[in-house]
Amino acid sequence: MRVRPLVLLTCCAALAMPVSVLAEAPPAQSAVVAQTRQQPVTFLDAWQVVLRESDALAAEQANIDRAMHLQDAAKDLYLPKITASANYTRLDSPVEIKPSDLLESMPAGDTLGPLLGQLGIAGKLDPLFTSQLTERDIFSSSIRAIWPIFTGGRISAAQDAASGKTQEAKYMLAMKQQAKFEDLSKFYFGVALTQQVLQTRIDVEAGLLEHFEHAKKLQQQGQIAKVERLQAEAAYDKARVERQKAERGLEIAQVALTKLLKLPQPATPSTALFTNVSLPPLDGFVQATLAGYPGLYILDAKKKQASALIDAEKGKYYPEVYLYGNYQLHEEDTLAAKTAPDWAVGVGVNIPLLDNSGRSGKVQAARSAVTQVTHLRAQAEQDLSVLVEKTYREALQSLEEYNGLASSLALAEENLRLRELAFNQGLSTSVDVVDAQLYIAGVRTQRAAAAYQYVISLSRLLAVSGNINQFKQYQQYQGVEVQS
Repeated sequence: MRVRPLVLLTCCAALAMPVSVLAEAPPAQSAVVAQTRQQPVTFLDAWQVVLRESDALAAEQANIDRAMHLQDAAKDLYLPKITASANYTRLDSPVEIKPSDLLESMPAGDTLGPLLGQLGIAGKLDPLFTSQLTERDIFSSSIRAIWPIFTGGRISAAQDAASGKTQEAKYMLAMKQQAKFEDLSKFYFGVALTQQVLQTRIDVEAGLLEHFEHAKKLQQQGQIAKVERLQAEAAYDKARVERQKAERGLEIAQVALTKLLKLPQPATPSTALFTNVSLPPLDGFVQATLAGYPGLYILDAKKKQASALIDAEKGKYYPEVYLYGNYQLHEEDTLAAKTAPDWAVGVGVNIPLLDNSGRSGKVQAARSAVTQVTHLRAQAEQDLSVLVEKTYREALQSLEEYNGLASSLALAEENLRLRELAFNQGLSTSVDVVDAQLYIAGVRTQRAAAAYQYVISLSRLLAVSGNINQFKQYQQYQGVEVQS
């Protein structure tokens, strides 16, 4: 049986915590030294930390708050608009009315003017009876109010669009949470995987060290050739290098996990890799995904906004009806001010006859947007069904691989026992023992990688189906812990 190479770069480069180990320290001592500087954290606790500390999630929450504030602002569109204004004006000259000006403006002015001239009083009237309507400096202040009564549905359309944006923001947060859950699963259990890989390398190094010590004694007793001892020594040296590489890989992975959780000390998973005996039927995951996936509700929210845009553009064809009023707060003590009313109220109507904003084209564009979102949702449902089925089958494949390698592990352990016994009796070579030891390491690593892929696939299934809270049930109550 050929064991797959240790393709762990994608698995191990996800998360981990620094493990400070001395280059010459024995493997067991390295693990002890590293453990003293690490902060254990369960997966569920890590998830709560992500929900509480993630800046990306906080940004989405701020976007929700923004959308809600805008929705509240849209509610004010039905309220009247009241403004207070003040004006100062300087004229080139005071506004005056002379008797001669009045005569000129009268229909009988042409007759009265000559008559007053004959009486000799025409030139005496202007100085005596000139009235000043306003002075050159005019100051006035007033309160104005406009209250929309009917806008053709544009206000309600604006409120519907604002509500749709709020819904979109909420579902965006839900999608971001799902993505963060998947990221945490990769990082967290990536560290758990590299821990098992490191433990496997430690065991291999310890086993090859013991084999090397036996080889030296057997050479001294003349039972094996020098080349056998050199092979055992070279295998041990290579195992030590592989163990050091595994330690560095664990450090790299732990850095990512620690940064994600924003912990002051390197984080180490206390939740091990696990598998389950079986998975629920596929249909349950598909139905739950299509019923609750936030991305579908985001498209629904966008459709609501597009429909509101249709109503808003249609509203431009209808007249606007509004109430208005004006009240003078301050005015100059002039004849013009005395003749003007202190307040006025009324009803106004604006009827659009010809509009240059392209109302019809915008209505058609909004309808096209609704059609687009409808097709996008149908395509999204199809893609989600494929994604869920693909992920489900990947989880089953990983589970089958993990369980199927159990017999290979038992065979590898028995083969190593027999090879070591035969070598000690001079019936086997050092290469046979080394191959048997590496074969065990390969099978153990392959099983751990299969368990990791199963957990990642399970996490994705639970995330897209909206069942993140069920992870605890799979892990604690139904899970079978993977032993390194």
